[in-house]
Amino acid sequence: MRTQKLGTSSLEVPVLAVGCMRINTLDKAQAERFVGAAMEQGANFFDHADIYGGGTCEEIFADAVHMSSSVREQMILQSKCGIRQGMFDFSREHILSSVDGILKRLRTDYLDILLLHRPDALVEPEEVAAAFDELEQAGKVRHFGVSNQTPHQMALLKKHVKQPIVANQLQLSITNATMITRGFNVNMENETAVDRDGDVLDYCRLHDITVQPWSPFQFGFFEGVFIGNEKFPELNATLDEVAANHGVNSTTIAIAWLLRHPAHMQPVTGTMNIGRLQDCCKAAEVQLSREEWYRITRAAGNKLP
Repeated sequence: MRTQKLGTSSLEVPVLAVGCMRINTLDKAQAERFVGAAMEQGANFFDHADIYGGGTCEEIFADAVHMSSSVREQMILQSKCGIRQGMFDFSREHILSSVDGILKRLRTDYLDILLLHRPDALVEPEEVAAAFDELEQAGKVRHFGVSNQTPHQMALLKKHVKQPIVANQLQLSITNATMITRGFNVNMENETAVDRDGDVLDYCRLHDITVQPWSPFQFGFFEGVFIGNEKFPELNATLDEVAANHGVNSTTIAIAWLLRHPAHMQPVTGTMNIGRLQDCCKAAEVQLSREEWYRITRAAGNKLP
């Protein structure tokens, strides 16, 4: 699979990340086949979080790959922390204990990347900085990033955190694309022009922070997938036509739409279906034209001013 640098780091990663949030829906044999199929596609970047399955997803993954030092070196592991029952917690103590739990469940000595999950309103950047320093010095985490954060939230962290923020995992799909579409509605008197995220996409591009789109097939907030959905007839007709022109299917084109953006995004898949994962991986070799990209964008109901 085609690769790229993650943020400002020297870490070479596939352009697609394999999300493991639903791996607990598979039995052991199915999980083994799924992870094996991902590796065969060159999709060796696996995204986790300590809350997925209450931690069981990380354990299931480690069992599925028969984790060992030789297996570990063949993959890139990312996990997230900071969400607790009824609260968010970016305290030094919680970050450190969370990482220890993640490493134990994944049966590894280190994470390639640790992301802070949902923003903590009570964050004290000095505590985050202390935690990151300890984790880096101990060799437990090699790179750091965030998830669902605005430019000012990242800037506040960077005031104290010395490690580069290499990634920001954000909700983004063809139908949930306001961080893109507001960019061509600047100074317009319409709802699409409202800037609710502080131009997070531009900020990430300016600071070489890799955007990792999550839920790349979802519309709304986990309301369902848009592919094959009768609520999006024009979009699906357009995806099907563009897909036919490229000899792939609409799943591939939906990911290719994200990869076509010059921000060099790294979409995070969520499927546990091997066939669909393979369709997603094919997007790494599809280059949409400017005309195709805008046509798909318009078909999703995004009007150009």
